[in-house]
Amino acid sequence: MCGIVGYTGKFQAAPILLEGLSKLEYRGYDSAGIAVRDGSDAFELVKAKGRLQNLYNKTDGGNALSGTCGIGHTRWATHGEPSEVNAHPHISDIFEGSGTSEYDSDVIGVHNGIIENYQELADKMVRNGYTFYSQTDTEVLIKLVDYYYKKYTHDPIDAMSKTMVRVRGSFALALMFKDRPGEIYAARKDSPLVIGVTDDAAYLASDVPALLKYTRDVYYVGNLEMAKIVPGDVEFYNLDGDQTEVLLTRIDWDAEAAEKGGYEHFMIKEIHEQPKAVRDTVNSAMGPDGEIAFNEAALTDEDIRKISQINIAACGSAYHVGMTAQYVIEDLTGIPVRVDLASEFRYRSLPLDKNALAVFISQSGETADTLAALRKAKESGLRTLAIVNVLGSSIAREADGVIYTLAGPEISVATTKAYSAQLIVCYLLALKFARVRDTIEDEKYREMTGELLSLPDKINSILNDKERIQWFASKHAHDSDMFFIGRGVDYSVSMEGSLKMKEISYIHSEAYPAGELKHGTISLIEEGTLVVGALTQSALIEKTLSNLVECRSRGAYIMGLTTYGNYSVEDTASFTVYIPKTDEHFAASLAVVPLQLLGYYLSVSKGLDVDKPRNLAKSVTVE
Repeated sequence: MCGIVGYTGKFQAAPILLEGLSKLEYRGYDSAGIAVRDGSDAFELVKAKGRLQNLYNKTDGGNALSGTCGIGHTRWATHGEPSEVNAHPHISDIFEGSGTSEYDSDVIGVHNGIIENYQELADKMVRNGYTFYSQTDTEVLIKLVDYYYKKYTHDPIDAMSKTMVRVRGSFALALMFKDRPGEIYAARKDSPLVIGVTDDAAYLASDVPALLKYTRDVYYVGNLEMAKIVPGDVEFYNLDGDQTEVLLTRIDWDAEAAEKGGYEHFMIKEIHEQPKAVRDTVNSAMGPDGEIAFNEAALTDEDIRKISQINIAACGSAYHVGMTAQYVIEDLTGIPVRVDLASEFRYRSLPLDKNALAVFISQSGETADTLAALRKAKESGLRTLAIVNVLGSSIAREADGVIYTLAGPEISVATTKAYSAQLIVCYLLALKFARVRDTIEDEKYREMTGELLSLPDKINSILNDKERIQWFASKHAHDSDMFFIGRGVDYSVSMEGSLKMKEISYIHSEAYPAGELKHGTISLIEEGTLVVGALTQSALIEKTLSNLVECRSRGAYIMGLTTYGNYSVEDTASFTVYIPKTDEHFAASLAVVPLQLLGYYLSVSKGLDVDKPRNLAKSVTVE
């Protein structure tokens, strides 16, 4: 949630800040603002409600602001409605108006995250003579830093440290101080923050894409760590104010990977990048001898033999990956698997087996609920494994082991290629467990690993036939309700298809296990209601077809999603989409692609902003 950028160097800061924010607008887009200074005491501050383009227009692309040191922010509202007053940056003084204004404020800052005890802290500030102009928790945070800065040693690191130990919640914080020209200070607790340094400049951001134009060598700020950033250098500090060492990480994908590359939207580009994401992820774990080999820091064969059950926790689409993994792992290995929403896992008193493996799935590696669930599992003594897409992210660093998905940067809020790469890792895990625990024969293992390697080409074949789905979507752009049904793996992929429909087309959509329709849901079927039936599991097709017939007899319009060869589906469905044959354990990897395309083309037909759906942001770092 929210995007932060910062720059200090010899060039005009504002255009660089706006460029960085444009790479982070997927993190928040209800308002934006920047603050710069040129060495004088005053800050130039400008904010705008709405999309980043409004701020761009207001500042003439940044050319109206002359300073060489600055910070910027694009907001996803938590405390306070989207407005210019509530937009960041916030100051320790009083914000007085619109347009470009100069402020002689002692502290100015931007914040990503949420402060849970902000009201308690605000009351403290009021008792100490502070007044507030906004509804945000961020203004409270900035003024708390100002309070400790003035009361104690006028040391930014000391002031931030005292603030951090009194704040409950999560934050990534970037600050400028009136009497520290050319310097930016940063702090982090549970929200991502990266810093890049070149010979004569330094940059910070919430996510790597904002820095790639300038450097691919970055530092990931550690949890409960602070940083002092000056042109060409950065120093890191712990909560005690002692300097620490942070490893430099090289990003192996370039700036072009975070661009649209001629596609109309990031989402459709990323849908088309799924074959590469799947291929790269498979190849990262598949040896030349056809054996699956994870980094032993993630899991050893001895670890695998000892595991008695698997607990998977995740949110959103990653949770749907976990649901598919449950079916596949249990069927191939016989190991009991339990899948929980991370937001539920973290607050429940679960009977956790000490020999269990706890798996946490997250694209960003910063998902707040998933990170909290991971910490709970570690406190309970469980071995933890992370499946993430972002190198150096919090979940990756804190888990006992990590397996990276090689999806590259995913910009669209609605995940596609990261979901597909996560599925592949779960398949690889299932096969590895089955191999080590001797629950699969050699011939079947070779057959299934070979099938994994064929998935990219099969995804490509689906994409080559996308025009049929585009046509179908245009016919249903005015629908108000849709239902997705399936059984087993088909149910889990139906959940993902339904989520795509809701989040980018704003059509009310639900996914149900097909057998549950008769227990109440079928009462919602009306004349013309679209019901999408997933039918890739041969042992269950007849059962699900019977449920689709029940829907059709009540006026539903039926779309069937099945494998080539199952042509009898056309006897029930009015429109049928076929996917290539594959091992049925892996069918979700193919079946999800038409559902992604359906959601995408419906959103386009309705003229919606596909990449930035209302009320949503990419990296959910708040509860």
